[in-house]
Amino acid sequence: MQLLSVNVGTVQPIQNAKPSGKTGIFKTPRTEPIKITELGLEGDAIIDTQNHGGVDQAVYVFTAPDYAWWSSYLGRALEPGMFGENFTISGLESASLHIGDRLQVGAVLIEVTSPRIPCVTIAARMGDPQFVKKFQKAERPGVYCRVIEVGSVRARDPVTLIPYQGEQVGILELFRVFYSKRYTEDLLRRFLSVPIHTKDKPSYEKKLARLLARSEAKPNAPK
Repeated sequence: MQLLSVNVGTVQPIQNAKPSGKTGIFKTPRTEPIKITELGLEGDAIIDTQNHGGVDQAVYVFTAPDYAWWSSYLGRALEPGMFGENFTISGLESASLHIGDRLQVGAVLIEVTSPRIPCVTIAARMGDPQFVKKFQKAERPGVYCRVIEVGSVRARDPVTLIPYQGEQVGILELFRVFYSKRYTEDLLRRFLSVPIHTKDKPSYEKKLARLLARSEAKPNAPK
């Protein structure tokens, strides 16, 4: 596997997206080494800090097989950075990854924390008001990662997958459950047993507490 492209965004205007009218989703490939900190890529613009960025969402990864699928579906070539990703990686599909999987990217080590849930910004970027629904149906979400070991990376750095050794919670499983809302006690316990995005943890804990309260009220209720 290889890091095909390192993509950095600057503040750009955007229509039909967030109220600020600005975004950092327009990312372009860089050829020089880029410093990676716990907060992401040096020089990469983060506008909506409530929903983007932070230590558990420091790097967004999209992959070459995902790009190939989208290019075929849309009937046009797509350049690296089109989906707003920081790293474009060859050799694996994003939906095959699991929470806690690690990617050694050159000198930098990152850990998968969550799938991307699309919003109106990606629809505006693609120039298609229906793109959020298309993204959901495609089930190729890309992954957000935290940075475990900082350093610098550049295009063509080698990439090694280090599978998580604990409970296996797939990116696609999380992605599907986000939309189906079909939470069970066992499912939520699994989600909480892996190193998920810290923003997701309180929500899962509350859902689990509600399910447990209902189970206590109805002793024979299925888990």
